[in-house]
Amino acid sequence: MSTEKELTGILRRINGKGYKAYKDLQGKYQLRGFTLYVDYVQGDPFASPSRLRVRVDQEKAGFPGELYSMEIRRRALEDYLTRCFDRRIEEVAGRNRGTGKSGMVAIDVGGQEILERTSMVVNSSYVEARFNVGLPARGRSVLGHEAEEMLCREVPQIVSKSLYYHAVDKEEMWKYIQVAQDQEYLRSLLSENGWVAFVANGSILPRKSGTSDLPMDASSAEAFYSPPELEAEVNLPHGGEVKGMAIPEGITLVVGGGYHGKSTLLRAMERGVYNHVPGDGRDYLVSREDAVKIRAEDGRRVAGVNINPFINNLPRGVDTTYFSSEDASGSTSQAANIIEALEVGTHLLLLDEDTSATNFMIRDQRMQLLVAKEKEPITPFIDKVKMLYDLEGVSTVIVVGGSGDYFDVADTVIMMDEYVPREVTEEAKNIAREMGTGRQKEGGESFGNVSHRKVLSRGLDPRKGKKVKISAKGLYTIQYGTQNISLSFVEQIVDFSQTRAIGDIIYYLYRQGYLGGQYTLREAVEAVLQEIYSSGLEVLSPFGEQHPGELALPRAYEIAAAVNRMPALKVKHR
Repeated sequence: MSTEKELTGILRRINGKGYKAYKDLQGKYQLRGFTLYVDYVQGDPFASPSRLRVRVDQEKAGFPGELYSMEIRRRALEDYLTRCFDRRIEEVAGRNRGTGKSGMVAIDVGGQEILERTSMVVNSSYVEARFNVGLPARGRSVLGHEAEEMLCREVPQIVSKSLYYHAVDKEEMWKYIQVAQDQEYLRSLLSENGWVAFVANGSILPRKSGTSDLPMDASSAEAFYSPPELEAEVNLPHGGEVKGMAIPEGITLVVGGGYHGKSTLLRAMERGVYNHVPGDGRDYLVSREDAVKIRAEDGRRVAGVNINPFINNLPRGVDTTYFSSEDASGSTSQAANIIEALEVGTHLLLLDEDTSATNFMIRDQRMQLLVAKEKEPITPFIDKVKMLYDLEGVSTVIVVGGSGDYFDVADTVIMMDEYVPREVTEEAKNIAREMGTGRQKEGGESFGNVSHRKVLSRGLDPRKGKKVKISAKGLYTIQYGTQNISLSFVEQIVDFSQTRAIGDIIYYLYRQGYLGGQYTLREAVEAVLQEIYSSGLEVLSPFGEQHPGELALPRAYEIAAAVNRMPALKVKHR
């Protein structure tokens, strides 16, 4: 291991030389109280930044074992320290010093969700932060003095203020960990109590803007309070007694006028599958961890999905038990999205009428009279949703603004009135009894089969020439070899690093033979997630344990959604 003196010697020696001289830095150095690892050096100042790590022995870092002895506590602590490290970067090193990415220091920090990620590691041996640095240059010449300032002065300041127990705000840190632990505990109570979601009284659901996931200022937002009929009380390990709205299993409608908070509630439930940072406003809002948001996705590719429970008898004899399309319609794509979610194991569907295909959701009496059932291949969702729950144990929450026909099948009806929820189930049922729709049920006696598909490996090699090419292009696009995977309508991806991880997971599935026709898609995804839970996200990284990159753990449902949208996907039924 080299010393700080040797590090400064290298930087002074290469000052003014061509940028590739920075390659001499690769290695590890003992600095004041920690080890600096230079794992990868960028080729020029405009390339992807250099990858560095800093490691503090736990004997010096001093974080008590109780902070990371449980998985949920460890994850929250790592997330908290990542945010501390990021804040110190802004205080100490947040400036440009030359060409391209010169002077940049960045760590992969999350948004409002607390996710398993690779930017920070805390265990009984050490605390390690993994971050990126734009090594400074003027043109393509090394700025050695500026690099020395960054690596030998600024990085040590960042480390000393964020990776030592004595340096962090203990009260803030414990609050962070305890809130995350309470959320995890609260989510575990849902199935036990027959609920699909819980929204604590006082929650702030509206966000600051359409482009920001930060909470709206409490002085402007209407705090959420449960209607008495749905109010329940839970006793949390740290938060104590908390009251809120418990949404029961079954079919729940969320109704109300436009701009009264229906979609805001559903959006909060979508995100309730993740834990949130304290002060988010959704601190004690949780949904079942297997909840999946469903929408129409006009134009998406579908590969070999059995959409027969919803669509059959298509013109020209198209087989809907093995339906494929390069350009699915709104109704066929929504049917495929539901079946694919069921295939991976969801027990809670979330739908919004505004983003659903009308002809998939409802066929009213007048249309039934005009177009005979034998001429209509679509069995509307209204005629299957009850069977999904009664026969398959799958609950549904639907935002409805225009179709009162759903009153007939609802178990619970919540009206949002200026962001205030009211329980109106009996009122809705009375209306349904007094004003019958006259429509005929078209769903048959059973929901139908959910066929499990096996993914074939053909076309899933991501090499372009001899080089593996996988990268995330924003939150909703993955470049995978020559394929572009569009996830624009997969609405529960919340972090760019999840998108990166999904691309790497698909490649890992391919490399390990999970996508070779032997495993169903569900079995393959569950297998790779089990490996990640056992060994960490590092198993995916092309850089190995040395520097695993910027990865955050996605759910099984988003991984499967990406596989299902691959342009080259080929499948067979089990």
